[in-house]
Amino acid sequence: MAQGRGFSAMILFCCVLVLLSEMADATSFVVGDNNGWSFNTNNWPNGKKFKAGDVLVFNYDPSHHDVRVVDVNGYNSCNPSKASKSFHSGHDQVTLAQGTTYFICSFPGHCQQGMKIAINAA
Repeated sequence: MAQGRGFSAMILFCCVLVLLSEMADATSFVVGDNNGWSFNTNNWPNGKKFKAGDVLVFNYDPSHHDVRVVDVNGYNSCNPSKASKSFHSGHDQVTLAQGTTYFICSFPGHCQQGMKIAINAA
């Protein structure tokens, strides 16, 4: 009986160790680099490799911009749905899930001026 508990504890420990090592590999990316989240940011992801668990940091003036997580239709049309998640602190951090995540600024005309990015995380 005690031997079974020891084995279960060892399995639990290994799972926690794997989870922590994956989190330690996460990278933080400042969207737009030194320019921050601004116009013509749509090409910023080019050449970068993202993975699930990485963190995007959006720096911007919240009186002039916001960040909305949208679906592909919202990204293509620059129209967020009412259900889309909204950030407006000026220093937002978003942890990426696996797959493609779409971000836009919902202030009028900003998305159309390139304030949008599509991030594909492996």
